[in-house]
Amino acid sequence: MSHRVGLVLDFGGVLTTPLLPAVLAFEKREGLAEGACLTALYLDEEGTRLTHALERGEITQDRWNRAAAIRLGVAPENLMGRIFADLRPEPLVIDAVAAIRRAGIKVGILSNSVGLAPWNLYDGYDLDALSDAVVISEHHGVRKPDPEIFEAVLRLLELPADQCVFVDDTAEYLPAAESLGFATVHAQAPERTIARLEDLLSLSLADEVRTAPRG
Repeated sequence: MSHRVGLVLDFGGVLTTPLLPAVLAFEKREGLAEGACLTALYLDEEGTRLTHALERGEITQDRWNRAAAIRLGVAPENLMGRIFADLRPEPLVIDAVAAIRRAGIKVGILSNSVGLAPWNLYDGYDLDALSDAVVISEHHGVRKPDPEIFEAVLRLLELPADQCVFVDDTAEYLPAAESLGFATVHAQAPERTIARLEDLLSLSLADEVRTAPRG
């Protein structure tokens, strides 16, 4: 195994709080049955097709909002923003990534897009300051887990996969990364993710992350 000198992270659910509680809170606000969004938009064949098209940049967020609103029986205005209104930055992981980058590890962000307007998932996060490379799926016409999108971020980092770690909260994207040579981390809890990164990158982050003041 090569020495790991690169880190590639998903955005939503890794650098943010988890996605599922935000979706469940939206369903409750809208009076929908629990699981309605996942069923209609991510598990149903047509809903999945729409979401994947959005992630590849083939349709706009406005078009997705209108189609998804019909499927859910809700208003279309800023639907994506309403679904994920409760997402917040995940400070433990953000602190850890900053510390990892200070230690000389190259950092890339690799995200399946949810469209950039009218609601922008990435607003308020200075991704260019946090990372060395940012790859958003809609700009490349492919989405995770297509190997091509992993190769795009590796080119920008100028690193081979076997020198990198990939972190995602979606387990189904990890095998594609592993097949390219990445070490992988399934992000489920910030503390566990950080502990795995310490092991894989041979770093100690405790002083800079876990005791960092919150304010």
